[in-house]
This record gives sequence, C-alpha cells and structure tokens, in this order.
Amino acid sequence: MSDAYIVGAVRTPVGKNRGNFSAVHPVDLGAHVLRALMERTGVEPGSVDDVIFGCVSPVGAQAFNIARNSWLSAGLPESVPGTTIDRQCGSSQQAIHFAAQAVQSGSQDLVVAGGVEVMSRVPIGSTATLGMQAGMGNPLGSDGWLERFGDQQMDQFRGAELIAEQWDISREEMESFALSSHERAAAAITAGHFDLEIAPYGDVTTDQGPRPGGTPEKLAGLDPLAAGGRLTAALASQISDGAAVLLIASERAVKEYGLTPLARIHTMAVVGSDPVLMLTGPIPATAAALKKSGLDLGDIDHIEINEAFASVVLAWQRETGADMTRVNPLGGALALGHPLGATGARLMTTMVHELHRTGGRYGLQLMCEGGGMANATIIERI
Repeated sequence: MSDAYIVGAVRTPVGKNRGNFSAVHPVDLGAHVLRALMERTGVEPGSVDDVIFGCVSPVGAQAFNIARNSWLSAGLPESVPGTTIDRQCGSSQQAIHFAAQAVQSGSQDLVVAGGVEVMSRVPIGSTATLGMQAGMGNPLGSDGWLERFGDQQMDQFRGAELIAEQWDISREEMESFALSSHERAAAAITAGHFDLEIAPYGDVTTDQGPRPGGTPEKLAGLDPLAAGGRLTAALASQISDGAAVLLIASERAVKEYGLTPLARIHTMAVVGSDPVLMLTGPIPATAAALKKSGLDLGDIDHIEINEAFASVVLAWQRETGADMTRVNPLGGALALGHPLGATGARLMTTMVHELHRTGGRYGLQLMCEGGGMANATIIERI
C-alpha cells in the first residue's frame, strides 16, 4: 500500500458574512485556489486523476458539481474529472480522506481534495428550506425517521445548547474561550503565520473574521440565542465564505514529478454519534484515531478541532484532557469563521503549514458534523 502525501495546501482568506466575498461566485473562489495549487506545486494539471470537493449546500450557484465547475472555470484540462460530496461540516475533510484512500489503494496517484462555500450567497440549510418551500418534502420527515426520533428539533443550535447543559459548561467559561480564539487569531495574523497558506483574492489578503479587543463585559451583554440558554452569537462559529484545496500524492507521483511532501496522512477515522446532541462526535473520533495510530494524545503537537460552538470544544477537552495550549493555537472558527464545505481543508492547510513553522511532528484534526458524525485525521510532518 502506498503512503499518501500532502504536497500542496492553499486557501483563500476567509470572508465574513456579507463581506468581501459576498458578491463573488463560489465557482470563482474554487477556481482561484485550484489555479494557485497547480502553480505552487508545479504539477502538470493534466496529470491529476480526480478533483474531490466538499460543499454542504449544493444549490443555486453551488449546484451542478462545483468541483468540476471550479476546475473548468480555472481553465484547467477537460480530461480531469471532479465530484462533490456532502458529509456536512466535515465535507472537505472527508474529501481529503477519499483522496488519501484512492492513493493508498494504488488506484490513483494525484488527487485534489478541498471544498468551497459562500454562505453569504447560499445560506446554511438552503437545500432543505428551498426544497420544502417548493413542496419537495422535509428531509427529516420520513416514516422511519419520525418513528425513531419524532418531530423534535434536530439542529446544531439545540445540540450545542444540550452539550453545554450536559457537561455543565458555563456561559462565562465559553466566553473566555471565545475571547482567546479571537486573540490567538489576531496575533497569528499580525505575526504573518497565515501568509504562506493564503492565496490573496484581489485585494483581500487576510481573514476578515477576527475581532481583537473584545472584553468579558461586551460578551456578557449579548442576548442568548434561545430564551434562557447559555449560547450567544459570540459562542458560535461565524457565517463565512472561502475555499481551500490540497494535493494528495502517491510515492510514485512524488518521485516522478519531483514533488516535495509536506506531510504524510498517518491515520484516518470517521464515527457516528448521537444525532440529537449532534456535535459530540469528536470525542469518540479522537479515541478511534488514537487507537488506530498507536499514538497517545500527548504525542500530538498540534490539534485543530473545529469551533462550531464553544461548548463543543470544551466538552471534548473535558473528556480527553487535551492540553489546550496545543489546541487551535492560531484561533478557530469562532474567530476565523466556518465556510462549511471548505473548513475541513482550511483547517488541514493551516495545520500543515503550522507544523512546518513550529517543527512539530504530529497533527490531529477533528470535525463535528450534522447528523451526529465526526472525522479525525492524523498527519505526520515530513
């Protein structure tokens, strides 16, 4: 079995809701990072075997297979196919898994994995809401689903609130974590830690989401998302726009094309979890990945866990005992944003580059996902 190597990783800046990318076609964002990836790796585009993109809301401008549309819009060869997948928020992390598995199996040698989402234009949940408005039915309205779960509220907001209650995570604890996320992200931007991984889009050169200078008093003054709840908008990931891609290569391709590996895909795991709590999957996913890898959490130098909500990360930390100095050291989605289908590839891009900057060996990426699932990926810096 061939090892699968990351030989390139690039992303756009992450745009805030109704920000600089709100009028940009999602396909153009996808095309932009694809062109940048080909230029930075020096790979002949026609040698790519496949393009796999994550996209959570493939409707409107994001419909009709945005992976293929982005590749063609980038002016790249028609001979290269593409496909678009949906594992909810983990879609582009799953794209990385599929690409690595194709390489490890020996069936392909060069696979692009990434994702794109412009939530300013295609809001979260559009595929369901537009379909229901057109009389196409409720995706959670089947007889089997209703028999098993009834018609209770099933969404990430309720799940995040239930997690805060079950683990007794206070609003003050979550607000402290959120402030830290913004501070870390702002410090990373000032220090230029994201510069190598970002392909500027026009005059947009840096992430728009971080808001340094927040205070506990400001956050304490926000209204909760639900009456009597603990969560506020500051404790949830930001609505965002962006794209990110990586190139996954076999040992043969590395040698044949003279590529420089950045990291090796060490271990991959995906798990299911309680679909009502919905966002607890990173807890069992961590255990599954560590068991498969033979590593301990203490062996991991850098952890990227998506900050879908502050309660998700803090509940995971309580269960795993993770050293929070190694967790999202450059900030997370509370500050940097969460462009759904792009986030998995964005996190991996950041982690790969940061391992090289700091000299760390192992990185662990975790993503909670709609429906109660989670992906976990361990990489080893080369």
